[in-house]
Amino acid sequence: MNGALKQAQAAIESASTRDRGRLLGLLGRWRRAPTDAAARTAFETRLQASVRQRETRAAQLPRAEVDPALPIAGKAEAIIALIRAHQVVVVAGETGSGKTTQLPKLCLAAGRGAAGMIGCTQPRRIAARTVAKRVAEELQVPSGGLVGYQVRFNDNVSDATAIKFMTDGILLAEIASDRWLSAYDTIIIDEAHERSLNIDFLLGYLKKLLGRRPDLKLIVTSATIDTARFAEHFGGAPVVDVEGRGYPVEVRYRPLEGDGDDAGERSVLDGIVSVCDEIIQLRGTGDTLIFLPGEREIRDAHQALERRKYRHTEVLPLYARLSAKDQDRVFNPGPQRRIVLATNVAETSLTVPRIHYVVDPGLARVKRYSPRQKLDRLHIEPVSQASSDQRKGRCGRIAPGTCFRVFSEADFESRPAYTDPEIRRASLAGVILRMLSLGLGEIESFPFVEPPDPRAIADGWQQLAELGAVDAQRRLTATGRTMAKLPVDPKLARMLVAARDHGVLPEML
Repeated sequence: MNGALKQAQAAIESASTRDRGRLLGLLGRWRRAPTDAAARTAFETRLQASVRQRETRAAQLPRAEVDPALPIAGKAEAIIALIRAHQVVVVAGETGSGKTTQLPKLCLAAGRGAAGMIGCTQPRRIAARTVAKRVAEELQVPSGGLVGYQVRFNDNVSDATAIKFMTDGILLAEIASDRWLSAYDTIIIDEAHERSLNIDFLLGYLKKLLGRRPDLKLIVTSATIDTARFAEHFGGAPVVDVEGRGYPVEVRYRPLEGDGDDAGERSVLDGIVSVCDEIIQLRGTGDTLIFLPGEREIRDAHQALERRKYRHTEVLPLYARLSAKDQDRVFNPGPQRRIVLATNVAETSLTVPRIHYVVDPGLARVKRYSPRQKLDRLHIEPVSQASSDQRKGRCGRIAPGTCFRVFSEADFESRPAYTDPEIRRASLAGVILRMLSLGLGEIESFPFVEPPDPRAIADGWQQLAELGAVDAQRRLTATGRTMAKLPVDPKLARMLVAARDHGVLPEML
C-alpha cells in the first residue's frame, strides 16, 4: 500500500497546478485510511480528470515562433534551455530587445503553460492591455482566449487562457485568495528595475513561495541595470543579457537658461514648444515623443502645440486613464506626422511606433512620504540618468534618432545614476497592513531585495496603531482586517470604515 501511495504522490506532478492542493488533500485522506476504497477512488478519479484536462490544454497551445528580427531571437535557444534547467532566470534586456513580447512565447516553447497559466506582470495597466493584444496577434489567436489580460475593472481572461498579462497589483491581490498562486506554472515579473513597492513585495513573496512550489518557474526581466542584485536575491540565478535593437541616437541639449534677453525666464513648456519648432524646421520624417510628468502638463502642452498649427501634424496624448480607443490611436499611426505627449508610461514596456525624435524635459512625478506631515506627496522631480537613457532609447528603434534634452549636459551629469526604489521613499503602513492580512509575519524579517529603512518601518507601525488597525501586540484588529480588504491608502481606508460605521458612506464616496 505504501508503494501505491508513493506512486500517487509522484502522479500529482502530472496534474494541473490549480488541482494540486485538492489532490494533496484527497491523498492525505487516503493516507490516513489506507484501506478505505472510497478515499482511494476519490483521489484517482480527481487525478485522472486533472491529467486529462492538462493534456487537452497542452494540445491546444499554439506553436510559438520568435520574431527573427528581434535581438532576443539570437538567445532564444539559450533562454529555453535555462527555463527548463533552472527555477529562476533573470533576463537583462535593453530597450527594443523584444523581451516583453517574446518571453511568454519562449516559455511556451520550453513546455510551460500546460499545467497552469504563464502569468506576466506589467507595472502599468496600459502596458498589460497593449502587450497582450500584440502577443495575441503574433500567435494568431483572439485576445481573451489563449492570450488574455486583467487590470483593475477589466478582466479579459477565460478558462482557455494560457498567457495572462496583468498589473503587478492584480497578482498581489490574487495572493490573498490563493497563497500558492496555483493558477500559474510560470510567472514573469517584467520591468523589475522599476522597483515599485508592488514589485519588491512580489519578489520577496515569490522567494518564499519557490521553496514550497518546486514546479513553479520565475523569470525576472530588467533593463541592464542592477541585474546582479536580482540574481543574488534568488540564490545566484543565471542571467541572460540581450542587447537592444538600436540605431544611433544623437543627443542635443537645449537648456532652459538660453542666451540673450530671455535667459532664465523660459518655462519648461516654452522649452518644449521651442524644440518642437526646431524639429518641424528640420523637415525630417517620423514622429515625436514628448515625456511629461502628468495629465495636467500633457493638457497644457497639447493646447500650446495645437496653437502652433503645424501643417499635417496631429497632437496625441498618452496616459493611463485615457480611454482604450484614444490609447489605440497612438499605436495605429495614420498618414499625418504625430506629436505624442506621454507620461513615463512610454518609458519602458510600451513601444510607440514610428518615433524618430524624443523630447525629454527630464522630469517625472514621484511619490515621496513626508514623515513630518505623515503624508505621501507627489513631487515633480528630475529623473535619474538611467530613466533619461531609457527615454532616449525610444527613438532609436526603427532608424537613427535624435533626443532633445530640455536641460544642460552638466545637469544630466549631476543626476543620480538610478532611481531610488519606492520602498526607500514611500510610507510602509500599507505594506505592513497587507503582510499582516496575508499572515506573512513581520516586515523586519521579510526577504525584500533591499530591506527598508528601520525608521520608515517604525513610522508605518505607528501610523497603523494611530488608525486603530493594530493592537498593542501588533496584531490586526477587526478594523484593520476591513481596511486590508480595501485597495487604497490605509488612511483613506480608515476614513471609509468610519464613514460606513457612521452611516455616511455615500457622502464620503
